[in-house]
Amino acid sequence: MNIGSEPVKRTLALAGVLVALLVIGAITRPDIFLNAASFWSNELTVLTLAAAIGVVTMGMTFVMIGGGIDLSVGALLALCTVWCTTVATQSYGVTGVIFSALAVGTGAGIVNGLLIAYGRLVPFIATLAMMVAARGLAQKISGSRTQINHVEFINDLANNKVLGFPYIVAIFAVVVAVCWVLLNRTTFGRRTVAVGGNAEAARLAGINIKRHTLLLYALSGLCCGIAALIVVAQTTSGSNTNGDLYELNAIAAAIIGGTALTGGRGTIVGSLFGVLIFSQIANLFTINNLPTETQRIVNGAIIVGAVLIQQFRLADFRRKPKIHSGG
Repeated sequence: MNIGSEPVKRTLALAGVLVALLVIGAITRPDIFLNAASFWSNELTVLTLAAAIGVVTMGMTFVMIGGGIDLSVGALLALCTVWCTTVATQSYGVTGVIFSALAVGTGAGIVNGLLIAYGRLVPFIATLAMMVAARGLAQKISGSRTQINHVEFINDLANNKVLGFPYIVAIFAVVVAVCWVLLNRTTFGRRTVAVGGNAEAARLAGINIKRHTLLLYALSGLCCGIAALIVVAQTTSGSNTNGDLYELNAIAAAIIGGTALTGGRGTIVGSLFGVLIFSQIANLFTINNLPTETQRIVNGAIIVGAVLIQQFRLADFRRKPKIHSGG
């Protein structure tokens, strides 16, 4: 009973944090947060800026629930932006740009999965190596130059709107919805939780651990490809510097949302709130002209606090069965 209600309590707590941030905004910048038009415009900006890192976080959430970690997501995003903008200059059209971004991201994710599942490398080492290699390859392809994207369809994704929301926000919403269904309503989701919770028990239950791990990293790579298209739409360019610190931001958002570093637990809704909270904090710092370094200190403190809360709750959960069994 308590286990089932835990995600609901966490979601309500995260919603409360988000409301508190809006209250802080109303106090510090009433000209923005207490004016309907300005507030809506500001929050659209927050959602737009959250779209790319949000999509990356969805893939990261699956990997972490499955008991892994992916440090290469930022570098893969950069590689995808460089690759697809290079394709854009070769007259392959919008289909070529989209396909190249998704294929490169998924392919790199598959390489990660092969190294981890079949090469038996520790996820930290495998994805760290991919992070360095992908960033270097992006730099080599681009010649350390920013590549301008001239495919209007991609650029228009950041400007055109559907139901009042930019297309890139709609893409983010679709990814979140698909990931929610995948985690909560499919065998793939149940297997992900099982593999992350107890890999040996999952193996004895008939789950192909290696294949499932491969699929998890492929999914993470695919999300990097989608996020790369969002970044290209926002900046109208590709660069080997794109995605800087995205791996840390995605891990942080997932942790804030309740995803366990040890695997076996996490929610898509929680990760979504984690992304929105960090994006709202960044927005508050920007509109109040506060230094970026202070924001990073605050983000670090939030991450530490979230992990400590996880540790205490895990310790309490482990103690409870012993108390009941003694009675």
